[in-house]
Amino acid sequence: MDLNTITEIVRPRLRGELPPWQSGDAWLGGGTWLFSEPQPHLTRLIDLTTLGWPTIEAGEHGLRVAATCTIANLAAASLPSGWPAAALIEQCCRAFVASFKIWNTATVGGNICLSLPAGPMISLMTALDGVAIVWSRDGDERQIPMIDFVTGSRANALRPGEILRRIDLPGAALIRRTAFRQISLTPQGRSAALLIGTSAARDGAFDLTVTASTGRPVRLSFHRPPNPQALEERIDREIPDALYVDDVHGAPQWRKRVTRVLAEEIREELSGDPAP
Repeated sequence: MDLNTITEIVRPRLRGELPPWQSGDAWLGGGTWLFSEPQPHLTRLIDLTTLGWPTIEAGEHGLRVAATCTIANLAAASLPSGWPAAALIEQCCRAFVASFKIWNTATVGGNICLSLPAGPMISLMTALDGVAIVWSRDGDERQIPMIDFVTGSRANALRPGEILRRIDLPGAALIRRTAFRQISLTPQGRSAALLIGTSAARDGAFDLTVTASTGRPVRLSFHRPPNPQALEERIDREIPDALYVDDVHGAPQWRKRVTRVLAEEIREELSGDPAP
């Protein structure tokens, strides 16, 4: 869609060339959402892709993913074989249920900053203990744990003019065992619930991350795999009914029900302890 209110596009090559933020500005990454509907309040786009950020950096520290990394590049990344959790990357990329055109254009940062409940990059980065590196307007930067980044549907912790630079995933999270569950009302529909469980091989610590069914990500952590009753009690206690999403992709009560079912499937898979 043409954005006929745009009067200027800025293409900085260095951080120092970023213009001062002003009303009517928008950061441009892939633009798949930005150009999908009218944006009458915008007058200037600032293209982040010209900054030339390294797409993916893997090392002893873990994994660093640039906000401008496309979904296609993330899915195709060659990662160390000693990272079992890397399997989550393709699973979450597939949760887009998008065409190759979207995969090759949409960015990781765009999906996160749009902050829709069903954003699979939010699910991925939150489940793997990601930390968002954010460039501030004053030239400094701050770190925001991904569990705290998305605060609600279409709402996040970014302040006006701030830029999501990258997401850092620690190596300790990437060596955990994982289990993935996702459900939609239709075969090609938006995620109505997307849950990810991780388990530490060394001490058996168990984490469950609930997304898509809730307005913001919810993390449930256990020192050891819980039994079915303990898991259900934690879900009911920490996810109030008002937090379940109510839209055309699923009613709140149905989302609550499938969240419980998928959570139990993940518990059984990672603990090897089927419910009686």
